[in-house]
Order: sequence, then structure tokens, then C-alpha cells
Amino acid sequence: MLSNHHWPWAAPLLALGAAAATTIDLTTPALKWTLTNGQGNVSVPAAVPSHAQLDLFAAGVVGDPLLGENNVHDNWVGTSNWTYTSAPIAGLAVPGGTTSYLIFDGLDTFAAVSLCNTSVASVNNQFRRWSFDVSGILAGAGCAQPVLEVAFTNAPAMAQYLADPAVPEASCAACFEAAYYYPGREFMRKEQSDFGWDWAPALSPTGIWLPARIVQLASADIHVQASTADVYRLGQQNNLPPSQSAPFVVNASIDYLGALPAGATLHASITGARGQALWSGALGNVTLGNGTIGGHTVLEGKSPALWWPVGYGAQALYNLTLSIIVPSSPSALASASKRIGFRTLILNQTPVSAAQLATGIAPGNNWHFEVNGRAVWAKGSNLVPLDAFWPRVTAGDFQELFEMAVAGNQNMLRVWASGAYLPDAAYDLADELGLMLWSELQFSDALYPTAPAFVANVLAETSQQVRRINHHPSLALWAGNNEIEYGLLRLGTNAPVALTEQYGGLFVQTLLQAVWAETRSVSYSPSSTTNGYQELDWAAGLMVERLGNVTEGSIYGSTDYYDYDATIAFNLSTYPVGRFANEFGFHSQPSYQTYAAALPPADLAFNSSGVLSRNHHYPINLTSFFSSFSSPAPPQNRTARSLQGMGELSTAAEHWLPTPRNADATQLFKAQILATQIFQAEFYRAQIAFYRRGSGRPERTMGSLYWMLNDIWAAPTWAGIERGGRWKMLHYGAKDVYAPVVVAPYYDAGTGAVEVWVTSDLWDAVAGTATVQWYDWAGRSLGGGKADLRAAVEVGAVNSTRVFAFNTADVTAFDLNTAVAVLSVEVAGGGAAYAHTHRFVAPPLSDPAVVGALVDPRLRLRHAGGSAFVVEAAALAAFVWLDHPAGVRGYWSDNGFWMLPGARTVTFTVLEDSTGGGWADEVVVDSLWTLASSD
Repeated sequence: MLSNHHWPWAAPLLALGAAAATTIDLTTPALKWTLTNGQGNVSVPAAVPSHAQLDLFAAGVVGDPLLGENNVHDNWVGTSNWTYTSAPIAGLAVPGGTTSYLIFDGLDTFAAVSLCNTSVASVNNQFRRWSFDVSGILAGAGCAQPVLEVAFTNAPAMAQYLADPAVPEASCAACFEAAYYYPGREFMRKEQSDFGWDWAPALSPTGIWLPARIVQLASADIHVQASTADVYRLGQQNNLPPSQSAPFVVNASIDYLGALPAGATLHASITGARGQALWSGALGNVTLGNGTIGGHTVLEGKSPALWWPVGYGAQALYNLTLSIIVPSSPSALASASKRIGFRTLILNQTPVSAAQLATGIAPGNNWHFEVNGRAVWAKGSNLVPLDAFWPRVTAGDFQELFEMAVAGNQNMLRVWASGAYLPDAAYDLADELGLMLWSELQFSDALYPTAPAFVANVLAETSQQVRRINHHPSLALWAGNNEIEYGLLRLGTNAPVALTEQYGGLFVQTLLQAVWAETRSVSYSPSSTTNGYQELDWAAGLMVERLGNVTEGSIYGSTDYYDYDATIAFNLSTYPVGRFANEFGFHSQPSYQTYAAALPPADLAFNSSGVLSRNHHYPINLTSFFSSFSSPAPPQNRTARSLQGMGELSTAAEHWLPTPRNADATQLFKAQILATQIFQAEFYRAQIAFYRRGSGRPERTMGSLYWMLNDIWAAPTWAGIERGGRWKMLHYGAKDVYAPVVVAPYYDAGTGAVEVWVTSDLWDAVAGTATVQWYDWAGRSLGGGKADLRAAVEVGAVNSTRVFAFNTADVTAFDLNTAVAVLSVEVAGGGAAYAHTHRFVAPPLSDPAVVGALVDPRLRLRHAGGSAFVVEAAALAAFVWLDHPAGVRGYWSDNGFWMLPGARTVTFTVLEDSTGGGWADEVVVDSLWTLASSD
């Protein structure tokens, strides 16, 4: 596993050859950076990497931007200009005979760089590495004590400037966006959510956000800037299933600064995790130019161990060392190391074959992931930035979050397109854990410029990022953007042809060719939510998107679904039918403890000013994206457009759950939080089960990624894991319904029809027994067992089977309004056994008949020592919720579960404990009864 080192973007150590090169680390505290505002009346010590808000917070000028309402009170920081100034830089080699480069791994975002009071360059892209030859400046007469200055112009002001169609850098009169707090984000290459989002604050940070250095090279020196490797099967073409019997190809290159001697070649060695040699030698077909040397080899006769996603096999990894060799030296002039894996991982969007049609799959196109030639059911969620300020994100933060995802039975995360490209440390960890990362270029919910200067900037960004990340076996997909094709499809006939052409020019043509130029091993999709392609010509670099050109009865592509009309939340006919569900959800409140760490006590209430200020889900989301063209509002908002944010939370909880009526304000707030989390978890459970059932239906649905995994601050959001690492009920519910084999009910309240299906994502068929047993709320068997069901069940590989079908009108032995059906399945296959339970209640839990029938389960919690706790119930208990106190961070083996009378043992994984173990005495247990009862 990765060590918990602080900086996740740290590059691997590189050998620089025999000649001595000088590298000055510009992040060292000895450089004594200073941060000064444009007016010159604020000046504080600064750090690199950092953002202005972090430096001002450290100096006591502002509070923590994520506490209280500081994001509002201190928004002047994000709209001010800031300059980072170094102390005189010591340790530089004497000018003359050396070439000096100033290198920034990341500047956020618009900056004028000067050295020795001499202009170096102006930059305009947060996601690019910038390298400048400053040899002439350092040799100048005025550079005895070199001082570096980076002057930033605030992004909101630049957005306003670039939005002017007369500005050539980003000229685009037709561009538009789903706007949040600051407008104009589409005109700049900056983290889009920095301008606000419905789950994030609008802080618009600025600063030197990644490491920086000065490198001085003698004439024989080489400095490795970056390296890349592409591992694929011989003959493989992007987006198309390759032959699994073909040998692997390793195509690799090094980007360098300096001049290579004549005759330079590129060698590679590949060794296993224990140092065993797989291959070593000179790469063939060496190319040299534009500061890059590259070549490839075909591993004929080699059978490396394959890398598999978690749950499907082991994560075999190999070490690749690239070395630049020159005839005049026995040792490498320069080298670079990376860790690679051998696998094919493609997004299969090929037309449904005749053989598939014969099995009952609907016509159209496939849309699923295949690893090493085998289809996988993708189970996961969407990843958003871990913090509003990347400089304070550590490798340990990624490790903790990714391990929580895997603990939640997830095998894929979608790296959402309006954050930032993840550091190598994140992909390294995903490689180790077997966590597939669907990665997106950073464009979202907007139409972007196609002005030449903007496109050139984007192409440089794309090339750097794809080359940096491509070697990771966990990299599952490059997607050009988030939801833009979906937006055009929603416009339908109202979408002007010019907009479709502008979209296609950037994402279907330019960026597709930019990605394909760097990799054969990773598929490219122009958009995250898409009907896929209609035509693909790999040799010509051509993809024709299907867009709205669909045939009735055929199924294509992936789906995106949000519906805040809570009255139809569990109406299965409202869920989209597609090959893959890449985004869906509903928000909820974070825990009381998470709120208490971020808000003053006076704001710990449902509709307090502090909570309301953090509700950013109001009518500036996708509705404005569509209404920009005077098109009808999306139908998912048809009856609930006025119930944004907090109103949606209240309405959903009150419609489906008992309404808490505690007299104590604190207990009432906690109960209200619990209610929103129960509804959210149930809504996601229903949708995930629906999509999983689709694996055995004509739609052949092969994945679901819900919105969203993690939180950026304490607020009402869609996250399953709160800021600080506390799991909401959603993450526990998703863990349960993402188990390898699950049983679930599917209910049509209009007709009373109930179906019970068993679903498996395993590659081995499973067989066993499924049951349905009816109980009252006291936990007693109903109807003498006459309505209970029992049957043998068999489920094929990655498939779903209907086991039972009945109608609630036929259940007459007892009052169905006060009954609970417990569903269970026990199966075996592939040498392993699997069991799962679920439940079914026909009316909403808010129904007076249900509320009147509830029985106090008289829950008791006992600490059984160590990590074990025993929950005892005297009656049937729904949504049993173990709430751990502040002071300990971790998660339960199960939570939010239902249980019959009796005892159940759960365990708690401790990640951090500041209570000396005392937290175990403060765990509180709640349930549905907490909402139904009143004090």
C-alpha cells in the first residue's frame, strides 16, 4: 500500500545521468514566499504549493473557508488579485555553460510569471505543466539575487473578460453553461466547480497549487519531464474488443529537457513485484523529436499475469524502467520508472450481435466494460474533489476514501469532469485495489469555445494528462465531458445545428484524435451520458455520434436520471432503461456530528441560516442549461420545480416516512437528518436494484454509478460519505445492494404486482434457494406461513432471474398494510457461498396504518469488547442505525439494517480515535421507531 505521504502529486525519483544537474525545489520553506493582494494592503507569509485562501487562513486573516458562513463572508479572496513573491533564490549554478528551466507543475490559473523583475510568460490553464527557459534572464546583469514573482488575476474577473465575443482567445457568442455562483467558467481551463455547484461552495481559489522547481542543466545533462507507457494487445484498436490471444505490446516514451547525443536509444526492463524479470532490451522503432524519445516492443512468447478489477481476480503489477542509452556511455543518460499492469479494459459499444439477439437482448448497441475479454458489471459511484483546496489533499486521503469505496462493494469510480485530473498517487492506489477509474476530461454542463487559441490550450492539456495517467491499469475510460451530449439530446429539435456542430468539433473530433494519438489501450467516449457512436473508423480517426438518431425498440448507451418529485420516487416506470446508468441520485442532510464540526451551535437546526446557506440546490442547475434556449424544462422537474433543496428533502421524507415530532430541538434535528438519509438510501437502493435486474432483461444493463461518493464540505448533498469520512446510510445501503448476489422486490403500486428477482454479477453460475416470509411489526409470523414462498433458484453468469411473481390483492390471509415480507436467498457457485436478505412493505412507511402498527423494538446496544457490538431487538426493527460520536472516525460492518426480534453482532473499523476508546460508551442506536414516536 502507499505510505501516507503528504503530497499526492509527487513524481517518482529520476536518474539524471553522470553529469551533475542542479535542481532547486521552489516549495522549500527556506524560500519564504510572501502573498500580497493587488491593493498591497494585505501581505502574509505563504507556502508553495498552496492557495491564497489557505495562506490567509494560516496567517489568521480569514477563517477556515469551509466553516460557518466564511465561504460567504470571505468571498472577497476569490475575487481579488494575488501575487506570490519568493525570497532571493539561493543555490543556483553560476550562469554560463548551463541551461536553466523554470518548471511549474500547476498554476491556478491566470498568472504573469516574472524572474529578476523580467517577464517570463503569462499562463492560462490550471491543468498544464509549464516549463520556461530562463537562462537568459538569470545571466542578466540585474539577477544577482533572483526573485521569482507569480501575479495572479482572479478567475471571475477573467471570466467576465473572456465572455466578451470580441476577445479572440475564447471567442464564442454561442457558448452557454449551467451557471452557479460565478458565470463564465466555460471560457477558462480551471476547475469548473470552483465557480460553485449544487453540492459545492464557490471559492474560486488561486495560487501555485502544484510543486515547482528550477532545473539547471550542463550541456550533457538531460532532465526527465515525464514518461508514459501504453500496454495493449497487438492489433488492438481503441474502443474495439481486441484478440485475447495476441501478445502484449509495450509502447513507451520519455519527455525530456536538454539535447540528446546522436545515436540515443531507449531501453526498457519489466520486472514483477518480487523482482522477477519479464522482459529487458532495446525498444524498437525509436522515434525522436520535440523533446520526446519513444519506442515499443512486442512481448512475443511472454505470458504476464493479468490485472483484474476487485472481485474478479488479482491485481498483478509490474515495474517498468525506461532508460535513455547513448553509445558513448555504459550507464543510462537518464531513466524513469513506472508501475504498469497487463490487461485489456475497453468500453464495448459495438452493435448487438445476432447471437446476443438470440438470447433475448434488445437490438441496438452494447454499452459495457470488458476486462481481458470478459464483461464486468460496474458497481460504483461518482468521485468529486476531496477538498475545495487540492494542496491540502494527501495520499492518505485517497487511500482512506478508495478503501471505503471497495469496502462498499464498489469496483468502479467515475472521476467527474468538473474537478481536476487526479494525481498519480490516486491511480497507484486504484491499481493496487482493483478499482476501475472512469476518467473524464475537465468539461461539464456547458458548450465550450472552439476558438483556435482555446483549442490549442486544451490540446496541450489533454496530451499532458493522457500521457501522465495512461499507464495505469485502473484507467477504464477517457470521456470527453460530463452531460453535454445529454443536454443537447434534451433540447431535441430545439437544438440549433450550429451547437451540435460546435460540440462535435471539440469533443467528437479534436479531443478524440488527441486521446487516440496517445493511447490504444483506453477507450474514448465524447460524453459521459451518451447514445454512443453510430459509426467508428479507427484508421481514419473518425467517430460519428448517434445523438438522437435512434430506432424505436432499440436500446443504446448510458443514462442520467434525476427526479425530485418524491411522490413517484419508487415508481419503477419512471427510471430510465439503458445499457448503463452512469449518474442518478437525490440529496440528504449530513450527520449532526459533521454539521457540528462546521457550524456554530445556533445553526444546528433544519432551516437555520447556516444550513440554508449551504443548500446550493436551487433553480440554477440543469434547468437553466436547457432554458438558455427557451426549451421546456426537463420533465424530471415537472411538478417539483418550486420545491428546491430543503423543500425537496422535507417533502420526500414526509411522504414516505413517519414525521418526527420531538419536542427537544436537538433531537428533532437529528431525527430530521435521519429521515432524509433513510429516504436517500431507499431511493438509491431501488434504482441500483432496478439497474442490476436489467442484466437479465432485454436492456442488458451492465453498470450503475450513483451520484455521488464523497463530500467536499458539510452541506445537504448527494454524497454517501461525508466530509471527514462518516458514512451516511446511503453508503451502507449501496454496500448491501452491491453485494455479489442480491435478492430484491419490484412493486407496481398501481396494479399490486410484485416480482422478486435474484441478481448475480459473478462469472460463475450460482444455484440455491430463495424465500419470502411474512411478519407483523412485532416480528411474529403471519398467516400461519400460508403466504410464504420458497423456490429453487439458478442465476447464470452476470445475470438476473425472476423467482417469484404475485399480486398483493391475492394476499388475503392478513392485513397487507401492516405486514413486512422478508426476502432471502442462499446460493453457491464457483466454490463459494452467498447469502442476501431484503424486505418489502406495500404501503409507504408514512401510511397511518403502518405507523399505527409499528411496535417499539426496545433496541438495546451492548459493547461486546474490541470492535464488536451486539444489537438486541424485542420486535421487528427497521433501519437500525448505530450512530458513533465525534472523536472517532470509522465505519460499521453493517448499518441501517432491518432485523427480526433477537440479537445481531456488528463490528466497527476504527480509522482514528481521539477518545482513548471512550467513544464505545457513547454509541447511540435508533430506528424507524425514532421517527414514529414522539416525546
